[in-house]
Amino acid sequence: MHSTLTRAQNVFGFFTSVCFAVGALMAASDYIAPRTPSGNIIIKDVQVVRGRPHYYSAKKEEYAHIRFSLSADLSSLFTWNTKQVFVYVSASWPDSTAENKTALVNEAVIWDTIITNPSADHLQNIGPAAMKKLLKSAKGKAIDPNRGKLELKNQKPKYQITSPAGKLAETDNVVLKLHYNVQPWVGPLTWTPQIEILRWKKVKGGVSKVFRLPALKKKEEKKTSTKN
Repeated sequence: MHSTLTRAQNVFGFFTSVCFAVGALMAASDYIAPRTPSGNIIIKDVQVVRGRPHYYSAKKEEYAHIRFSLSADLSSLFTWNTKQVFVYVSASWPDSTAENKTALVNEAVIWDTIITNPSADHLQNIGPAAMKKLLKSAKGKAIDPNRGKLELKNQKPKYQITSPAGKLAETDNVVLKLHYNVQPWVGPLTWTPQIEILRWKKVKGGVSKVFRLPALKKKEEKKTSTKN
């Protein structure tokens, strides 16, 4: 006869095996659901300024301030296994010192946001009034694909673009890109695919037109514009 401890270990081992199998099936179900995200980014205003981009910056350097408009449909990313989606826009540009002047080797995030499913709204780090409004709008909804639709007009960047070299003015071949990261309830994090995987498609559009960072304004030009 087995002892009580041995029986408890067997039951616990069987329980964890079942949980692992169920979790694996839940994670695999994500690959069955199609993902067809799309987005359109339009550059509105670009400025290059010399100063301290952050309050903790030790020295002055050139940094870029980019305004943009974004229209995106990420509703296909929201399934029953989606906990939240991290969406961000990055700026990419080539390295002027590299041999390949067109390779986008530099990348910096300029804006991001987190979109939760109604069942994960309680995880939002927002105020009580905003939370109450959010919970009310999601009442009775297990999946709310409308949250995956973004319409941003003349959006200010959350983060400034800087360069390790400290210089950004007159940089060519700069583009903005839309990215996402899906955090499921069960399973691994999934990022924006670079290739199509089963029913997961690449982001349709999601890349702005190539643009050039402007030159810095000279002090005399600033004084003249102020007098006028």
